[in-house]
Amino acid sequence: MHGASSAYERPPMRIAVTLFLTDETITPVRLARELEQRGFAGLYLPEHTHIPVERTSPYPAGGELPREYGRTLDPFVALGQAAAVTERLGLGTGITLAAQHDPIDLAKQIATLDHLSGGRFTLGLGFGWNVEEAADHGVEWRTRRALVRDRMGLMRALWADEPTAYDGEFASVRASTAYPKPVQKPRGPVTGPRTLVGGAAGPKLFADICAYADGWLPIGGRGLTEALPALRAAWADAGRDPAALQVVPYAVRPSEGKLAHFAELGVEEVVAQLPPEGETEVLRALDALQPFVDGQGS
Repeated sequence: MHGASSAYERPPMRIAVTLFLTDETITPVRLARELEQRGFAGLYLPEHTHIPVERTSPYPAGGELPREYGRTLDPFVALGQAAAVTERLGLGTGITLAAQHDPIDLAKQIATLDHLSGGRFTLGLGFGWNVEEAADHGVEWRTRRALVRDRMGLMRALWADEPTAYDGEFASVRASTAYPKPVQKPRGPVTGPRTLVGGAAGPKLFADICAYADGWLPIGGRGLTEALPALRAAWADAGRDPAALQVVPYAVRPSEGKLAHFAELGVEEVVAQLPPEGETEVLRALDALQPFVDGQGS
């Protein structure tokens, strides 16, 4: 490498986007069409079913919780609209709060969206931060990680080629006929669509990634230089293919230097943060990102 710009001697970094789509922002259809026309790699949407007014859970970024958190569109409905008006655009969640879902229903939603989109769905999973929101779904906070792992085990059973029963710690399902199936074939311990787990670096998170995912969705991408060796070691210890590990920095504010650094670490896709605004503001933000999509830097 001779300077940051040499990152663009490689295949251009895939640039996807995320934003809080709400009843006040640009619509999923308008945004998805624009992203595909401009050559963006994908659209990832967050999830919050509701935000209890009385809560003690602090906003992770500090300060007051932005209003868009309580107005977020259902990501699967919004991504279904996006899928219907595009042919190549990747579609993902960032993140699905799997502990807050009935896993049989969630397995059907995921498989249906992946089937109808031709295998374009990425399941971004996470464990959440809002204790009160999770409690309203019957989630016991201290066991939420184990609950998500159990949810994934049950969904894998429903996505299997042959009827497969699952008897887990938190839920079970009889051997069942369950179609459609996700498009991507099983790889290692992973069954279902491309699956990335979000969360802070650490042994617990890395164990989850190695057990049931294709990779990591680190928020912002800071600290990757220090964290990636530990993740790669855990991945190898789990017997996973080193070349198969995917790391996708999420909610990034791109710069030429930052993307060059990610490329040096083997990152091939980043998810850029867009503002939760109307059409004019969002299109202006896409204009600012366009040079990175075109592989020219800025």
